[in-house]
Amino acid sequence: MGFEKIIGHGKIIDFLRTAIKSDRLAHAYIFEGPEGVGKKLVSIEFAKAINCKSKSLGCKICSSCVKVNKDNHPDVNIIEPDGNSIKNKQIEGFQNDILLRPYESNRKIFIIEASDTMTISAQNRLLKILEEPPQYAMIILVTENSHNLLPTIRSRSQRIKFNRIPKKLIEEYLIENYNIESKDASVFGEFSDGSLEKAINIYESEEFKGRREMVIDIIDEIIKGDKIKLLDSMAFFEKNKEKITEILDFFTIWFRDLLLLAETGERKYLLNIDKIDNLNIHVGQVSLEGISKSIDIVEQTRKNLNWNVNFNLSIETMLLNLQEV
Repeated sequence: MGFEKIIGHGKIIDFLRTAIKSDRLAHAYIFEGPEGVGKKLVSIEFAKAINCKSKSLGCKICSSCVKVNKDNHPDVNIIEPDGNSIKNKQIEGFQNDILLRPYESNRKIFIIEASDTMTISAQNRLLKILEEPPQYAMIILVTENSHNLLPTIRSRSQRIKFNRIPKKLIEEYLIENYNIESKDASVFGEFSDGSLEKAINIYESEEFKGRREMVIDIIDEIIKGDKIKLLDSMAFFEKNKEKITEILDFFTIWFRDLLLLAETGERKYLLNIDKIDNLNIHVGQVSLEGISKSIDIVEQTRKNLNWNVNFNLSIETMLLNLQEV
C-alpha cells in the first residue's frame, strides 16, 4: 500500500509529502481524529515514505518499504497499549531505544498508538524526550483526543487533525473493493460515522445485519399496535444493551426516511433504500405528525439513557409512547 491508496485525507497527505520533499519534518506529530478514519495507517505510510531508499515516498519494493510492510523495520517502531493503557515501563523502554542511533535509515520513527491512554507517569517520561529529542528521531502520537495529553506535550508537537471520511468515498470504496451493490454500500456508509474501518466491520458483521432486521420488525409491531409482542421484544434490548446507541440510530434513521418519503415522495435521499417496500407500507400507516413525534420520542430516550435513567424503564416507555403515536 502507499499514500495513493488512502482515501479521504488528500490535504493531509499533500502536506506530509511536501514536508518530506522539503526536509522540513517536525520531531513530534499528533495525529488526532475519530476512531477508524486511518490515522495509524497514514502514520505508517508517512514513516515508510520518510525512510524509502528510492526517494519516491513509498516505493513498496525497496528493502526499507518491504520491511515496514512486513512490520519488521528496525527503525520504525509501533507502541500499542498494554491492556487498556500505555504503561510507564513501555515508555521507559522507548526512552532507552530512542537514544540508540538508527540501524539502517536516516530517521528513527516511533508511532505511539492510542497515545492518550498513557499514564501521567508515562507522559512525563515522554516529555523529557520531547524537550531534547535526538536529531534523527521522530515521534508520532496517534490519538482520538489530544486534550488527554499533557499541555506541554501538545505544545511541543505538530498537531494534524483527521476528519471523518465523506460517506460518498466510503461507499465508492466498498463498491470497488467488496463488490457491494450501491444500495447496500449506502446503508453501510451511513452507519459508518465516517470511519472506513467501521464500514468494513459492519459489512462483515452478521450481528449488525440481524440487529437492524430486528429493529425493523419491532417498528412493524409498533405500527400494528400489538402491545404484547412489543413488550416481548424487551429481551432483544436487554441482550444488546451495549449496542443501544446503534439500535436507537436504527430507529431514528428509519423514521427520518419515513419523514422524507411522506414529505417529498422521493427515494434518492433514503438511507434504508434497500427496504423501500417496508418504508412504503409504513408511510401509509403513520401520519406526518406521528412520524415527527416518533423521532422526538427516540431522541428523548437517548437523552434519558445518557442521564442514567433506568434502562428497562426507558426502553419500555419509548416503545409504549411510540405505539401511542
